[in-house]
Amino acid sequence: MAEQAEGRQHLARAIELATASAANGGGPFGAVVVAADGSVFEGTNRVTAANDPTAHAEVVAIRAAGAALATFELRGAVLYTSCEPCPMCLGAALWARVERVVFAADRHDAAVAGFDDAAFYDYFESADRSLMPVAQQPIDARSAPFEAWLSNAARTDY
Repeated sequence: MAEQAEGRQHLARAIELATASAANGGGPFGAVVVAADGSVFEGTNRVTAANDPTAHAEVVAIRAAGAALATFELRGAVLYTSCEPCPMCLGAALWARVERVVFAADRHDAAVAGFDDAAFYDYFESADRSLMPVAQQPIDARSAPFEAWLSNAARTDY
């Protein structure tokens, strides 16, 4: 029960961050990462402020957590976000090894405000690549980076 109350507190904070961001010219999205040790990291949508299409609130919060904790893995962390994460943010959470994601509004709520990620979800769920064609171009040296990676005994696996 205490964990659920704490979760609601973090989700409420993500909504507060999103609301403040929207009121100050930022995007209406906020996120909170709670690391396994209980440390809390926040992020808001900085896309237009930073001219960075990847600066979504979830990514900003994940970056803050990784930098502060000096790690690229956030195993055991929970990501609380004001809105259902887009495919990019879900990918970032997966790469960070976030344990769980909890969100408030969903993609349909966001669409009402003009943030319609439906085309992106459709892109990944279908074989139709007309939105953005992606194709492999075979080249002889295509495996060279992986061979260099595998031969580097000092590499940091992830």
